[in-house]
Amino acid sequence: MKLEKFTPSAALFPFVKEYLLIETDHATESRTIPGTSLVLSFRFRGNVKNTAGVTGNIPAASVSGLRKTARTFYYENSSANLLVILRECGMAAFSALPAHELFGQSISSDNIFKGSELRELLERMADARTHRGRVMLLENFLLGKLHSPKHLPLIGEAVRVIKQQNGLLKVKALADSLHISQDAFEKRFRSHTGATPKQFASIIRLKNLIDKFPTYSSLTDAAYEAGYFDQSHFIKDFKAFTGRTPKDFFSAGQFW
Repeated sequence: MKLEKFTPSAALFPFVKEYLLIETDHATESRTIPGTSLVLSFRFRGNVKNTAGVTGNIPAASVSGLRKTARTFYYENSSANLLVILRECGMAAFSALPAHELFGQSISSDNIFKGSELRELLERMADARTHRGRVMLLENFLLGKLHSPKHLPLIGEAVRVIKQQNGLLKVKALADSLHISQDAFEKRFRSHTGATPKQFASIIRLKNLIDKFPTYSSLTDAAYEAGYFDQSHFIKDFKAFTGRTPKDFFSAGQFW
């Protein structure tokens, strides 16, 4: 499996973190762990299947919401996908669909964009000679769908604080610090980020533990710092998040 990253243009940078090209020469299986970004996927060659029980191929153009569990994909020979990794709240720049309706889901992108336009884009991407050319085609498509989303400084600040505190905070205290009621805050947050503040913080907490794992003296210390004081609870959450026990996950090495 080959992974190649591309930086979005200045016009799309506020809404798109990066483009990720995934290409396989041979059939392979890949596991992904949860993140805080909604993802648009454009498969211009081959087939990809969800091996978690969904029958058939994943749609050539799909959109995936946030989730709390790992996913496993099966890439057939000579498959190629170009992923758009959105920033938190980035979906609002391209669609009025409330992001939380996609939580734990992957749906065809023709629920958001015109099917005829998606088919044309995929055909042109398949015909393009270079990956850079494919990124440019995708950028032009997204620029054509870009509208002026509402400015969301409150949600942006909430995301910043949750990340800064590594997910270790109380939702009510966060809402109070932003001078908004907890109910109103939670409703607005999940609509724009795709998850409740608690779910979002849980993702941040476990991703931070994984990123910092080499610096810990033991797995127990890592769990304590992440706010887990019950080892069985930690292992259960970690296995759901990554699809593996902590020992197996860190022994495996590669993940994304």
